[in-house]
Amino acid sequence: MKFEDLKNKDAQQLQQILNDLRGEQFKTRMQHGSGQLTNTAAMRQLRRDIARVKTMQTRLSTDQGSAQQAASADAAGEQA
Repeated sequence: MKFEDLKNKDAQQLQQILNDLRGEQFKTRMQHGSGQLTNTAAMRQLRRDIARVKTMQTRLSTDQGSAQQAASADAAGEQA
C-alpha cells in the first residue's frame, strides 16, 4: 500500500483499512508462531502499512483541528 493511495480516503475509510490490516497482522503472527509462515517479510510490510494509515489519520485529524481553530478565530474576530 502506498501513501498516495491513502490521501483520497476519509476518516471512516482509513479506520476500516486499519482494522483490516490489524486482522491480517494477527493472522500473520499466528502463522509465524505455528511455523506456517513462509513469507516473513509480510510481517514487516503489514507493520509499515499500519504505520502509514495511522500517520494519515493523524494528518487528517490535525488538518480538521486547525480548520476548526481558524473558523473559531474568525468568528471571534467578527464579534469583536
